[in-house]
Amino acid sequence: MEIEDMTPAEERVWRAFPRGQDVDFRHAADEDPERGADWGPDRTVRAAVVRALLLSAPQEVGETAALRLAGARITGVLNLQYADIDHAVRLSDCFFEDVPVLYAARLRQLNLRGSVLPGLDAATLRVDGVLRMSDCLFDGPVRLGGAQISGALFMDGAEIDEPPSGQPALQLNHVTVGDGLSAPGLRTRGEVRLTGASVAGSIDLNGARLQAGAGEVALDAETLTVEGDALLREADVLGWIGLRGARIAGRLDLSHARLANPGDAALRASSCTIGELWVRKGPPMEGTLNLRRAQVDVLFLEPEAVPGEVLLNSLVYTSLTPHEPAERRLAMLERDGEGYVPHAYEQLTAAYRRIGDDPAARLVQLAKQRRRRGTLPWYGRLWGHVQDATVGYGFRPLRAAGWLVSLLMAGSLAYALHHPAPLKAGEAPQFNPVFYTLDLLLPVISFGQEAAFAPTGGYQWLSYTLVLTGWILATTVVTGITRTVSRQ
Repeated sequence: MEIEDMTPAEERVWRAFPRGQDVDFRHAADEDPERGADWGPDRTVRAAVVRALLLSAPQEVGETAALRLAGARITGVLNLQYADIDHAVRLSDCFFEDVPVLYAARLRQLNLRGSVLPGLDAATLRVDGVLRMSDCLFDGPVRLGGAQISGALFMDGAEIDEPPSGQPALQLNHVTVGDGLSAPGLRTRGEVRLTGASVAGSIDLNGARLQAGAGEVALDAETLTVEGDALLREADVLGWIGLRGARIAGRLDLSHARLANPGDAALRASSCTIGELWVRKGPPMEGTLNLRRAQVDVLFLEPEAVPGEVLLNSLVYTSLTPHEPAERRLAMLERDGEGYVPHAYEQLTAAYRRIGDDPAARLVQLAKQRRRRGTLPWYGRLWGHVQDATVGYGFRPLRAAGWLVSLLMAGSLAYALHHPAPLKAGEAPQFNPVFYTLDLLLPVISFGQEAAFAPTGGYQWLSYTLVLTGWILATTVVTGITRTVSRQ
């Protein structure tokens, strides 16, 4: 393209490029680029001119060429497909009439801050520095799948309108970011896709509003890898978040966040590895919390934030905070959609034991046995009720002592009032009601009383009851002690 074919606005941009000078068509710093369709020829630049400028503009010795354009209306398709551009490109607060095509292009740096675009087609884009799309307004999908960004990706305050049916609003699948992904305040209507992405720094989605609709994907981040933190503090998400197989080395922070996907999972974080998971200071999730097979070092989970249904089978965590009474934590396990999950009780027991709260650990184990009882056949449930009533499945040994003392007192009083007849009158020892009752109650120890006397009638039935009760108490106590020792 010859320079004579250009308009005065385009010529101004062309002459500024070799020296890297700014060209600002804005009439005011706070001008709204959404009204860019009404901008006249004095600030209109054809996309073909921009393309020719970046690919073939002359250089000046001793100067660093760069495109620094603000407040322009760019007409036509900016097609840089497969282009290799060594210059920094800044097109801030501009209005694009058509979707820029940057497929498989390589740029040194790209800044679209504050611009209005109908979309962006930049799959497999390579940026050697920073890609900045802060405060951009996209009327259509942003496609960055497979992009490689050596520096940081900035999308803070950006807004992406609802895409055509079946398309994600923001495609960052398999993207590689050499620094962090900063997108606080991001607004999307539709799916954000981060599957297979790799971020060397942190992901900042604090205050983001991701609206996909109930039952739809709001954030799909399966097999995502983040070397830093993933922050969604005060985020508002409608739809489900998928983190299956993700690896987040730092903290996944959902503090003050609102996650809503009624009737389905709100957070699917199964089979993922997370340094710290924070679910706190926000309303309960509207939907299921799925942490099956996840591995979490520190689980910061407030009971108030737990939804009505959870899936915790094979969840492994090292530390559980804040410290709460066992009763408040057990309520969460009772909401498991798979019913009785033994592993969840074992994990909670281990968490209490690691901080030295043995009473809470025993209470969890007792609750586990009671929950398990409901899965047994009738005879198993009956035996379970007996163990629970007598010694609390061995976790309440003082209850056994109480039963023994009560039975000892009752038996001693009964046999003190009605001595049983001796089997051999001349050989029987002196009758002692206390030790006779102890002989009946204790199946191993013998004081020589039981074998020497034979009660009759109702007192014989009383002796049978004491023998049977003694065996039950002894069995349950031994079972409880064995269970406790094995847990240690």
